[in-house]
Amino acid sequence: MTLSGDPHVRPLGGTGLPVSTISLGTSTLGNPAQPNGSPAPESVELARTLLSSPYAVIDTSNAYAQGRSEAALGQAIGAFGLPAGRHIVSKADADPETGRFDRDRVWRSFEETTARLGLETLPLLHLHDPYTITVEEAFARGGAVQGMIELREQRLVGAIGIAAGEIQLMTRYVTSGAFDVLLTHNRYTLVDRRAEELMADAAARDMGVFNAAPFGGGLLAGRGTRYAYREASAELLAWVDRARELCHAWSIELAAAALHFSLRCPLIHSTVVGVSRPERITQLEDLRRTSIPDDFWTALDALGRPPSTIDD
Repeated sequence: MTLSGDPHVRPLGGTGLPVSTISLGTSTLGNPAQPNGSPAPESVELARTLLSSPYAVIDTSNAYAQGRSEAALGQAIGAFGLPAGRHIVSKADADPETGRFDRDRVWRSFEETTARLGLETLPLLHLHDPYTITVEEAFARGGAVQGMIELREQRLVGAIGIAAGEIQLMTRYVTSGAFDVLLTHNRYTLVDRRAEELMADAAARDMGVFNAAPFGGGLLAGRGTRYAYREASAELLAWVDRARELCHAWSIELAAAALHFSLRCPLIHSTVVGVSRPERITQLEDLRRTSIPDDFWTALDALGRPPSTIDD
């Protein structure tokens, strides 16, 4: 199978789901809302652009934009159809008001998601940010993991994944053997490498691996001074300035280096990049097509260990 613009399609670990090197994230799709709470027409048009992009997977969540991300995608699918070779991947989320995250909530989250999308089944559903419960609660009888496994057993979802940030927490879910896919974010970038062992563990189990937020929320794309939802330290900003100078010397954009740092990792099947405007697709393709010599990475390593702001 080959997609126009990105021929590097491969199966997502043992799931068999075809993914391209880049997947599109939709955490802001649906913002701002219309007065009636529905996504604005421009959000639906952006969703249509995402569906017609060169990339195989669009990543969303029950909680993104209070459900409007899925609603915008659903409206686009309803109007224009789901193109061949494109897949919608979503996430089960805790109850937004109570924080409840058990078996029943997983099922309810799935039902909300499929209703918004207008789809009966999903190729992949992640257990998303299970921070309101302990790991023991998640795996207990009637817990969230039971709900996820039931959905897979009943073939309502093709595979189940775990999607969150904290490495210690993620390690417990990955090593449980219950999940087919790992989605980690902000922890394998130019300035933070702590997810490498976690991804290697997942790969050894034939799990699929998504790496999200290669730009750290914007800092490594040249937008703002925040990394992973928090203000970057002076030390981190200084390191990024040195990396930017190195990129300039090699005639490479910092954003291209940040993207290719993830794309070149053999442990990663697909890198999830958030897209907030239609023109970002063309910009993303330009970055993907950038050729970066191997010697650049040696020069980057010579800058020393970057001072990440994440401490989990």
